[in-house]
Amino acid sequence: MALEIERKFLVRNTDWRAGKGQLMRQGYLGGGGGTTVRVRLAGERAWLTIKGPTTGATRAEYEYAIPADDARDMLASLCPGPLVEKRRFEVEHAGFTWEVDEFLGDNTGLVVAEIELESEDQLVPLPAWVGEEVTGDPRYYNASLARHPYRQWR
Repeated sequence: MALEIERKFLVRNTDWRAGKGQLMRQGYLGGGGGTTVRVRLAGERAWLTIKGPTTGATRAEYEYAIPADDARDMLASLCPGPLVEKRRFEVEHAGFTWEVDEFLGDNTGLVVAEIELESEDQLVPLPAWVGEEVTGDPRYYNASLARHPYRQWR
C-alpha cells in the first residue's frame, strides 16, 4: 500500500521564501468516508490523487499522472468550487525538503509548510519560520479548504 506520512505547520514569516514557486489549482471529486479524490494542475502537468482517511500523520495515497487537458476539463466541469489555488515553494532545510504552500483566492492569507516523512516518529529539525503544528486539524486539509475557505473562518 502506498502511504503518505506528513506533518503540517503554520508559517510565521517570509524567511522561507525563495524563487517564484509553482502555481497549482486543484479541486475534489466525490469521495466520502474520509476518502478524497483530487485533481491537481501545476503548469502543464496534472495528477489524479486518491487519499484515504488520516490516522495520526499517515494515510493511504495513490497518485496517477493524467493529461493536463483532462485535468482542466475536470476542474471546470466536475469539481464543485471554489478550487484551491496556491503557489508551492520547495525549501531545503537541514537535509529535508519542505513544501510551503502560499494559498491564493478564497484562502489568501494562509501559508502552510509540510514535510513528508519515512515514519511518524522520524525526528525533523524545524526551521525558525515554522510555527504551530496543525497536522491533526482537518480545517487545514486542502479538501476542507475547498469547502470552507480560510477567508470565511473569521
